[in-house]
Amino acid sequence: MKAIRFHEFGGSEVLRYEDVDRPVPGTGQVLVRVAATSFNPVDDHIRAGALAEMMPITLPYVTGIDLAGTVVELGAEVTGLDVGDRVVAMLPLDSAGGAAEYALAPAESLAPAPQTIELVDAAALPLTGLAAWQTAFELAELKPGQTVLVNGAGGAVGSLVVQLAVDAGAHVTAVDAPQHADRLRGYGADRVVGPLDLAAGPAAVGGPFQVVVNHVRLSPEELAQLTNYVADGGVAASTAGPIPENPDRKVRSASLWVRSDGAQLTDLVAKVDAGRIRLHVAAHRPLGELAAVHEEAAAGRLPGKTVVLVD
Repeated sequence: MKAIRFHEFGGSEVLRYEDVDRPVPGTGQVLVRVAATSFNPVDDHIRAGALAEMMPITLPYVTGIDLAGTVVELGAEVTGLDVGDRVVAMLPLDSAGGAAEYALAPAESLAPAPQTIELVDAAALPLTGLAAWQTAFELAELKPGQTVLVNGAGGAVGSLVVQLAVDAGAHVTAVDAPQHADRLRGYGADRVVGPLDLAAGPAAVGGPFQVVVNHVRLSPEELAQLTNYVADGGVAASTAGPIPENPDRKVRSASLWVRSDGAQLTDLVAKVDAGRIRLHVAAHRPLGELAAVHEEAAAGRLPGKTVVLVD
């Protein structure tokens, strides 16, 4: 079968489109014929070796953490799934494998694929959806009626945080560049504003807020300024570096390390099928162009969430 993998750490040039053996499911594993994967920034970090000490991997490594496809074989002790089921999953970060014609997935990571969108577009959901869910409900402990600031709301994770917060009954201020404004209003944000002038302070955007969620790469000094946007007793949650706490004001902070969770993913799929959250896919690219996708992402030229077509 064909797959994209790397044999050493480095830039996008280390990615090879090559023939590899079709994997065989072990106990608790499922073999999936892959329809699509998607690009996530962490794919770039893993390929470059930036996470090698924190998260050792075995080389060669088949990239692709997101998975949408069809079950073709069940390993021993797998129940609740059948050959032919259409599924989605976030694969383990240390082994991945989605950028291939066939991939192994732990059975507990799988969820039924959404029925209301194309199977390939469902590959945009797993990692970003789980990151949004875990940020909003585990880190921030979001509750109905709270005021929420989402910085970087137009991105793949930020867009889903906005929608999950709106769906949960929160009042959302979405922050991003003007080209995202109409889409963010369509998601139900109460207020949509351009990039923050951190020096202007929270009052300039209607704050402070009970919850601040940050998805924008900022300097340590800028992250410290974001603490001022959190109301007394509030929480700051970040996927892009830690926001300092303020014990005197009882402001707490939490950072995300996303994990696979089939039950959470099943709930997210149900929200997609109910029309309560929408996926924004900016581009579709064939598997053979994945190295170019990595290169464009590193250069800041990727248009947004990019689905990589395998099948």
